[in-house]
Amino acid sequence: LVNLAFVVCEFTAGVISGSTALMADAGHNLSDVMGLAMAGGAAVLARRAAGSRLTYGFGKATVLAALGNAILLLAACAIIAFEAFRRLTDPAPVESGVVMIVAGIGFVINLGTALLFLKAQHGDLNARGAYLHMMADAAVSIGVVISGAAILFTGWSIIDPLVSIVIVVVILLGTWGLLKDSVGLAMDGVPNAVALDTLRDQLCALPGVREVHHLHVWGLSTTESALTAHLVHDRSDPDALLMEARAVARRHRIGHTTLQLETQPLPDCPTC
Repeated sequence: LVNLAFVVCEFTAGVISGSTALMADAGHNLSDVMGLAMAGGAAVLARRAAGSRLTYGFGKATVLAALGNAILLLAACAIIAFEAFRRLTDPAPVESGVVMIVAGIGFVINLGTALLFLKAQHGDLNARGAYLHMMADAAVSIGVVISGAAILFTGWSIIDPLVSIVIVVVILLGTWGLLKDSVGLAMDGVPNAVALDTLRDQLCALPGVREVHHLHVWGLSTTESALTAHLVHDRSDPDALLMEARAVARRHRIGHTTLQLETQPLPDCPTC
Protein backbone atom coordinates (compact mmCIF):
# COMPACT_ATOMS: atom_id res chain seq x y z
CA LEU A 1 0.00 0.00 0.00
CA VAL A 2 2.90 2.34 0.76
CA ASN A 3 4.43 1.58 -2.64
CA LEU A 4 1.09 2.08 -4.41
CA ALA A 5 0.58 5.47 -2.73
CA PHE A 6 4.08 6.49 -3.76
CA VAL A 7 3.39 5.53 -7.41
CA VAL A 8 0.50 8.02 -7.52
CA CYS A 9 2.58 10.76 -5.88
CA GLU A 10 5.62 10.13 -8.08
CA PHE A 11 3.69 10.11 -11.36
CA THR A 12 1.89 13.31 -10.39
CA ALA A 13 5.21 14.94 -9.51
CA GLY A 14 6.65 13.76 -12.83
CA VAL A 15 3.82 15.42 -14.76
CA ILE A 16 4.13 18.65 -12.78
CA SER A 17 7.93 18.81 -13.07
CA GLY A 18 8.06 17.61 -16.67
CA SER A 19 10.45 14.78 -15.79
CA THR A 20 10.20 11.71 -18.00
CA ALA A 21 12.68 9.94 -15.69
CA LEU A 22 10.30 10.48 -12.77
CA MET A 23 7.28 9.29 -14.77
CA ALA A 24 9.28 6.31 -16.02
CA ASP A 25 10.26 5.42 -12.47
CA ALA A 26 6.59 5.68 -11.45
CA GLY A 27 5.64 3.27 -14.23
CA HIS A 28 8.28 0.84 -13.09
CA ASN A 29 7.11 1.24 -9.49
CA LEU A 30 3.57 0.38 -10.62
CA SER A 31 4.84 -2.84 -12.17
CA ASP A 32 6.51 -3.55 -8.82
CA VAL A 33 3.24 -3.11 -6.96
CA MET A 34 1.63 -5.58 -9.36
CA GLY A 35 4.60 -7.89 -8.96
CA LEU A 36 4.36 -7.77 -5.17
CA ALA A 37 0.64 -8.54 -5.40
CA MET A 38 1.32 -11.54 -7.66
CA ALA A 39 4.12 -12.81 -5.43
CA GLY A 40 1.97 -12.50 -2.33
CA GLY A 41 -1.04 -14.12 -3.96
CA ALA A 42 1.09 -16.99 -5.23
CA ALA A 43 2.60 -17.52 -1.79
CA VAL A 44 -0.91 -17.78 -0.31
CA LEU A 45 -2.02 -20.20 -3.05
CA ALA A 46 1.07 -22.37 -2.49
CA ARG A 47 -0.12 -23.12 1.06
CA ARG A 48 -3.41 -24.61 -0.16
CA ALA A 49 -3.72 -28.38 0.04
CA ALA A 50 -3.57 -30.55 -3.09
CA GLY A 51 -6.86 -31.69 -4.60
CA SER A 52 -8.19 -34.28 -7.03
CA ARG A 53 -7.40 -32.04 -10.01
CA LEU A 54 -4.16 -30.40 -8.86
CA THR A 55 -2.56 -33.37 -7.15
CA TYR A 56 0.73 -31.52 -6.59
CA GLY A 57 -1.10 -28.55 -5.07
CA PHE A 58 -0.78 -24.89 -6.03
CA GLY A 59 2.97 -24.48 -5.60
CA LYS A 60 3.48 -23.83 -9.32
CA ALA A 61 1.68 -20.52 -8.82
CA THR A 62 4.90 -19.15 -7.32
CA VAL A 63 6.76 -20.06 -10.54
CA LEU A 64 4.11 -18.33 -12.65
CA ALA A 65 4.33 -15.26 -10.39
CA ALA A 66 8.10 -15.11 -10.84
CA LEU A 67 7.64 -15.40 -14.62
CA GLY A 68 4.95 -12.73 -14.52
CA ASN A 69 7.30 -10.44 -12.59
CA ALA A 70 9.95 -10.85 -15.28
CA ILE A 71 7.44 -10.09 -18.04
CA LEU A 72 6.20 -7.01 -16.17
CA LEU A 73 9.75 -5.72 -15.91
CA LEU A 74 10.28 -6.19 -19.65
CA ALA A 75 7.03 -4.34 -20.39
CA ALA A 76 8.10 -1.50 -18.08
CA CYS A 77 11.42 -1.30 -19.95
CA ALA A 78 9.64 -0.97 -23.29
CA ILE A 79 7.46 1.87 -22.00
CA ILE A 80 10.39 3.71 -20.40
CA ALA A 81 12.56 3.36 -23.52
CA PHE A 82 9.78 4.61 -25.82
CA GLU A 83 9.20 7.73 -23.72
CA ALA A 84 12.94 8.38 -23.29
CA PHE A 85 13.65 8.26 -27.04
CA ARG A 86 10.68 10.54 -27.66
CA ARG A 87 12.11 13.05 -25.20
CA LEU A 88 15.57 12.81 -26.79
CA THR A 89 14.15 14.27 -30.00
CA ASP A 90 12.10 16.86 -28.12
CA PRO A 91 13.74 17.72 -24.74
CA ALA A 92 11.45 19.47 -22.27
CA PRO A 93 12.37 21.64 -19.24
CA VAL A 94 12.59 19.75 -15.95
CA GLU A 95 12.05 21.02 -12.40
CA SER A 96 15.09 19.30 -10.93
CA GLY A 97 14.33 20.17 -7.30
CA VAL A 98 11.00 18.31 -7.33
CA VAL A 99 12.63 15.40 -9.15
CA MET A 100 15.38 15.02 -6.54
CA ILE A 101 13.03 15.20 -3.54
CA VAL A 102 10.50 12.69 -4.90
CA ALA A 103 13.15 10.27 -6.13
CA GLY A 104 14.93 10.46 -2.76
CA ILE A 105 11.71 9.46 -0.99
CA GLY A 106 11.30 6.64 -3.50
CA PHE A 107 14.77 5.34 -2.73
CA VAL A 108 13.95 5.02 0.98
CA ILE A 109 10.63 3.27 0.31
CA ASN A 110 11.99 0.86 -2.30
CA LEU A 111 15.09 -0.06 -0.33
CA GLY A 112 12.99 -0.69 2.78
CA THR A 113 10.65 -2.99 0.84
CA ALA A 114 13.56 -4.82 -0.79
CA LEU A 115 15.16 -5.54 2.58
CA LEU A 116 12.01 -7.44 3.60
CA PHE A 117 12.92 -10.03 0.93
CA LEU A 118 16.69 -10.01 1.51
CA LYS A 119 16.85 -13.37 3.31
CA ALA A 120 14.07 -15.22 1.46
CA GLN A 121 15.33 -14.35 -2.04
CA HIS A 122 18.33 -16.68 -1.77
CA GLY A 123 16.17 -19.82 -1.77
CA ASP A 124 12.90 -18.72 -3.35
CA LEU A 125 12.63 -17.51 -6.97
CA ASN A 126 9.25 -15.93 -6.21
CA ALA A 127 10.79 -13.83 -3.41
CA ARG A 128 13.77 -13.14 -5.66
CA GLY A 129 11.46 -11.64 -8.26
CA ALA A 130 10.02 -9.25 -5.68
CA TYR A 131 13.49 -8.47 -4.31
CA LEU A 132 14.94 -7.68 -7.75
CA HIS A 133 11.96 -5.46 -8.51
CA MET A 134 12.47 -3.37 -5.40
CA MET A 135 16.27 -3.25 -5.57
CA ALA A 136 16.06 -2.15 -9.21
CA ASP A 137 13.69 0.61 -8.14
CA ALA A 138 16.03 1.71 -5.35
CA ALA A 139 18.91 1.92 -7.84
CA VAL A 140 16.71 3.72 -10.36
CA SER A 141 15.63 6.27 -7.75
CA ILE A 142 19.26 7.08 -6.99
CA GLY A 143 19.81 7.49 -10.74
CA VAL A 144 16.93 9.94 -10.93
CA VAL A 145 18.35 11.94 -8.00
CA ILE A 146 21.68 12.16 -9.83
CA SER A 147 19.84 13.19 -12.99
CA GLY A 148 18.03 15.98 -11.13
CA ALA A 149 21.28 17.23 -9.61
CA ALA A 150 23.01 17.21 -13.01
CA ILE A 151 20.17 19.21 -14.58
CA LEU A 152 20.20 21.64 -11.64
CA PHE A 153 23.89 22.45 -12.16
CA THR A 154 24.07 22.27 -15.97
CA GLY A 155 20.57 23.15 -17.16
CA TRP A 156 20.75 20.33 -19.72
CA SER A 157 17.26 18.78 -19.82
CA ILE A 158 18.48 16.09 -22.22
CA ILE A 159 20.14 14.40 -19.23
CA ASP A 160 16.68 13.29 -18.04
CA PRO A 161 15.88 10.95 -20.99
CA LEU A 162 19.48 9.75 -21.09
CA VAL A 163 19.17 8.63 -17.47
CA SER A 164 15.91 6.87 -18.40
CA ILE A 165 17.78 4.84 -21.03
CA VAL A 166 20.43 3.88 -18.47
CA ILE A 167 17.57 2.82 -16.18
CA VAL A 168 16.26 0.49 -18.91
CA VAL A 169 19.68 -1.15 -19.31
CA VAL A 170 20.02 -1.68 -15.53
CA ILE A 171 16.56 -3.27 -15.30
CA LEU A 172 17.17 -5.54 -18.29
CA LEU A 173 20.45 -6.80 -16.85
CA GLY A 174 18.76 -7.63 -13.56
CA THR A 175 15.73 -9.22 -15.23
CA TRP A 176 17.52 -11.67 -17.53
CA GLY A 177 18.44 -14.14 -14.78
CA LEU A 178 14.93 -14.03 -13.30
CA LEU A 179 13.36 -14.60 -16.72
CA LYS A 180 15.69 -17.50 -17.57
CA ASP A 181 15.20 -19.25 -14.21
CA SER A 182 11.42 -18.79 -14.12
CA VAL A 183 11.01 -20.08 -17.69
CA GLY A 184 13.20 -23.06 -16.78
CA LEU A 185 11.01 -23.94 -13.79
CA ALA A 186 7.82 -23.39 -15.81
CA MET A 187 9.20 -25.92 -18.35
CA ASP A 188 9.89 -28.41 -15.53
CA GLY A 189 13.64 -27.88 -15.81
CA VAL A 190 16.09 -28.91 -13.09
CA PRO A 191 16.17 -26.24 -10.33
CA ASN A 192 19.43 -24.33 -9.95
CA ALA A 193 19.90 -25.71 -6.44
CA VAL A 194 20.17 -29.28 -7.78
CA ALA A 195 23.41 -30.55 -9.38
CA LEU A 196 21.94 -33.36 -11.48
CA ASP A 197 25.21 -35.10 -12.38
CA THR A 198 26.32 -35.12 -8.74
CA LEU A 199 22.94 -36.45 -7.68
CA ARG A 200 23.13 -39.24 -10.26
CA ASP A 201 26.66 -40.19 -9.14
CA GLN A 202 25.59 -40.30 -5.50
CA LEU A 203 22.63 -42.55 -6.27
CA CYS A 204 24.85 -44.83 -8.36
CA ALA A 205 27.34 -44.98 -5.48
CA LEU A 206 24.78 -46.44 -3.05
CA PRO A 207 25.68 -50.03 -2.04
CA GLY A 208 24.12 -52.57 -4.41
CA VAL A 209 22.96 -50.04 -7.02
CA ARG A 210 24.11 -51.12 -10.49
CA GLU A 211 22.34 -48.56 -12.63
CA VAL A 212 20.19 -45.42 -12.44
CA HIS A 213 17.86 -44.46 -15.26
CA HIS A 214 14.73 -42.39 -15.86
CA LEU A 215 16.12 -39.80 -13.46
CA HIS A 216 13.97 -36.65 -13.56
CA VAL A 217 14.07 -33.62 -11.27
CA TRP A 218 11.77 -30.59 -11.52
CA GLY A 219 10.38 -27.79 -9.40
CA LEU A 220 6.98 -28.15 -7.74
CA SER A 221 7.27 -24.50 -6.73
CA THR A 222 10.02 -21.93 -6.36
CA THR A 223 11.13 -23.62 -3.12
CA GLU A 224 10.17 -27.30 -3.51
CA SER A 225 11.56 -29.94 -5.88
CA ALA A 226 10.50 -33.45 -6.91
CA LEU A 227 12.44 -36.46 -8.18
CA THR A 228 11.60 -39.70 -9.95
CA ALA A 229 14.13 -42.42 -10.78
CA HIS A 230 14.52 -46.13 -11.49
CA LEU A 231 17.24 -47.88 -9.48
CA VAL A 232 18.56 -51.25 -10.69
CA HIS A 233 19.97 -53.08 -7.63
CA ASP A 234 20.90 -56.44 -6.13
CA ARG A 235 20.13 -55.57 -2.51
CA SER A 236 18.22 -57.91 -0.22
CA ASP A 237 16.89 -54.98 1.84
CA PRO A 238 14.98 -52.75 -0.63
CA ASP A 239 13.34 -50.71 2.13
CA ALA A 240 16.75 -49.69 3.45
CA LEU A 241 17.82 -48.77 -0.09
CA LEU A 242 14.78 -46.53 -0.45
CA MET A 243 15.66 -44.75 2.79
CA GLU A 244 19.26 -44.24 1.65
CA ALA A 245 18.18 -42.90 -1.74
CA ARG A 246 15.70 -40.51 -0.13
CA ALA A 247 18.48 -39.25 2.14
CA VAL A 248 20.60 -38.49 -0.94
CA ALA A 249 17.68 -36.56 -2.46
CA ARG A 250 17.21 -34.55 0.74
CA ARG A 251 20.86 -33.46 0.60
CA HIS A 252 19.94 -31.79 -2.69
CA ARG A 253 16.90 -30.10 -1.12
CA ILE A 254 14.46 -32.48 -2.85
CA GLY A 255 11.53 -33.27 -0.59
CA HIS A 256 9.20 -35.20 -2.91
CA THR A 257 10.80 -38.45 -4.08
CA THR A 258 9.32 -41.33 -6.12
CA LEU A 259 11.65 -44.30 -6.71
CA GLN A 260 11.12 -47.50 -8.67
CA LEU A 261 13.36 -50.41 -7.65
CA GLU A 262 14.28 -53.03 -10.25
CA THR A 263 16.45 -56.14 -10.10
CA GLN A 264 17.12 -55.73 -13.83
CA PRO A 265 16.37 -52.95 -16.34
CA LEU A 266 12.91 -53.19 -17.88
CA PRO A 267 12.78 -53.47 -21.70
CA ASP A 268 11.32 -49.97 -22.12
CA CYS A 269 13.77 -48.27 -19.76
CA PRO A 270 16.87 -47.13 -21.67
CA THR A 271 19.64 -45.65 -19.58
CA CYS A 272 19.32 -41.86 -19.40
